[in-house]
Amino acid sequence: MQYTWTTDSPEQTIALAEKIGAKLCPGDCIAYRGDLGAGKTTFTRGLALGMGLGDCVTSPTFALVHEYGGGKLIHFDMYRIADENELETTGFYDYPQAESVFAVEWSENIDAALPETTMHITLEYTGDESRRITLEGDERFADIGT
Repeated sequence: MQYTWTTDSPEQTIALAEKIGAKLCPGDCIAYRGDLGAGKTTFTRGLALGMGLGDCVTSPTFALVHEYGGGKLIHFDMYRIADENELETTGFYDYPQAESVFAVEWSENIDAALPETTMHITLEYTGDESRRITLEGDERFADIGT
């Protein structure tokens, strides 16, 4: 199933992501698509809030991975990962995906390594602060408005 929303500010993007985060379960994997600066980390901030983890999210660009809530949310940045060997060095396979929610920025770099049940979120610029956000997932998200 595919759902699309439009947000007009980072605050609206966070609020939408918070609603989605409230419906996530351990074992879920969110794979982001979107240009640099499209709002992937902002969206993850909302997921964390919805999961009850607080406003604790920062970009994992230099660290490659951040854990939040004692491992309830694992936030990866795969921007610099080019192949399976490099993916191994991130510790991606060492994290307990069945016990965590994965949020993966630049997921297209590791598509083959993502679970079949991965949900894709695409963030597209529609203006300076507005975004079109498309989620390819399941019926859990059917009742989410903006």
